[in-house]
Amino acid sequence: MSIDYLARIAEWNIRPALPTADRCALMVIDMQEHFRFTAAAILENITALVQACRKCGMPVIFTRHGHRDPDVDGGMLGVWWSDLIRRGSPAWELLPELAPGDSGSIVDKNRYNAFAGTDLDDRLRADGVRELIVTGVLTNCCCETTARDAFVRDYRVFFVCDATATVSEELHLASLQNLAFGFAHVVSTTRLLQHLVRP
Repeated sequence: MSIDYLARIAEWNIRPALPTADRCALMVIDMQEHFRFTAAAILENITALVQACRKCGMPVIFTRHGHRDPDVDGGMLGVWWSDLIRRGSPAWELLPELAPGDSGSIVDKNRYNAFAGTDLDDRLRADGVRELIVTGVLTNCCCETTARDAFVRDYRVFFVCDATATVSEELHLASLQNLAFGFAHVVSTTRLLQHLVRP
């Protein structure tokens, strides 16, 4: 990674750990056309993680943010933002480079938190998942909110510092610091791949 985020947050990231493949799922959050500009910087890392996790049999869950009618299902997001993503629009589509596969691996949502108003928790528990690797965009909105709620639901959370991205380095770093302090093991793509792809 061009910026050594792990060095920058070392003061708070004091609980080293790695996921257990047969208890873990990879979350790929909102890697959609709407966010392509921000997502481009982490696309290669996420693609590598998706491939590695699939190879070792780990579930890969993609979230897709969108609204059918912002006046009805927009809530505070509709008040806060002026350009909500419409379901079915080109901006709503997942980035094809990630090969998300069939709809069974996709969780559609309309809030930052991927657990809010979805069956994500039920799906994960049915598969015996107790740990989550969080990747995607935006670090400080959907990724962080989902990671925090996962922790509160007693999932062990691994947050990938160079497979998440947002609109500024300052916001990204602030999220990493907060998550390392109280919610997640912050890890790098390289370290995860070394752990998951073993001979």
